[in-house]
Order: sequence, then structure tokens, then C-alpha cells
Amino acid sequence: MTSGLITVVVIVAVIVLLALFLVGIYNRLVTLRNRYKNAFSQIDVQLKRRHDLIPNLVETAKGYLAHERGTLEAVIAARNQAVSAREAAAKAPGDPGAMHDLARAEGALGGVLGRLFALSEAYPDLKANQTMAQLMEELTSTENRVAFARQGYNDAVMEYNTGRERFPNVLIAGPFGFREAELFEIEEPAQREAPKVSFS
Repeated sequence: MTSGLITVVVIVAVIVLLALFLVGIYNRLVTLRNRYKNAFSQIDVQLKRRHDLIPNLVETAKGYLAHERGTLEAVIAARNQAVSAREAAAKAPGDPGAMHDLARAEGALGGVLGRLFALSEAYPDLKANQTMAQLMEELTSTENRVAFARQGYNDAVMEYNTGRERFPNVLIAGPFGFREAELFEIEEPAQREAPKVSFS
């Protein structure tokens, strides 16, 4: 074998190894992206369940809260906005704009549902209604499932974002369209405030 042929074989071997290395990085990023998209689909299932329960809850409460029409209409409006935001986020899981809109819509829906629950406490007949109690229990159970699914999604997004930012992955991520994914965090100012305690 001549030295020229050996040089060509070495160069070809280095190129093949480099190509295999780049393919491995690309495939790892695809796997991580698909993992967070799958995690979002779990959130989507639970949010759809939540959104499907709300009209039944409002319909049950209507008979008891006839003069509280504004609250019931606010719940339905917030639910409709949340459904639209969920559908948009399902088309582009991880997209910062879609995830921000979903978080804002779900936060607003949680706020008006809280008002509805507080209002139902003031009506003993409504509070004692078996259908209302069952719907509230199912909604609470769904809220827990959403929180669990959201944690799984956020973990998958964190792993994906970390994977795409590592070197040399970052050299592949940008040119091949692996954009940063957004976490799903519902901003509710009331949850961030310290509880007020009064001894008077």
C-alpha cells in the first residue's frame, strides 16, 4: 500500500466517524423532542377532560345560581379561551407563544372556577347536590392529573433544552431547526403570595 492510499483511507475513516457522530447527535435531539411532545399530549388529554367537565358543572349550578349569571358566563368564556389555547398548543407543543397563551388561559380558567366553587359554598342546596359534588370531585382529580402531567412535560422539556444546548449538540441544533422549547407554568399571583395570618 502506498502512503497516498493510506492517507485517503484515514481521511475517509475520519469522515465516516464524524458523520456517524453527527447522526448520533441529530437522532438524540429528535428523541428528546419527541419525548417532550409526547409528554405534552398527556397534558392535552387531561386538559380536554377538564374542559369537558366544566359545561356539566355550569349546567348543574345554573338552577341554583340563576341570579349569578355573570359568574357562570365568565366560567364558560374562560373555558372556551382555554380550549382554543389548548388546541393551538397541541399543534405546536413547546412553542413559547402557544405555551404562554395556554398558561394564561388555564390560569384565568382556574381563577373563575375558584370563584364558582366559593360561590357554591354559599348555597347549601347546591353544595349538597350529588351531581355537583361528583363533578367537583372529578374536576379536583383532573387538576391533580394535569399537575402530574405538567411535571412530566416540564421534565422532558428541561432534558431536551439541556441536550440541545450542550456542546457539540448546539452546533447541530440550530441549523437543523431544534428550537428551545417552553415550559408549561401557570402564573397565578395568588399562589405566589404568602398567606396572610391574623390573630385579631
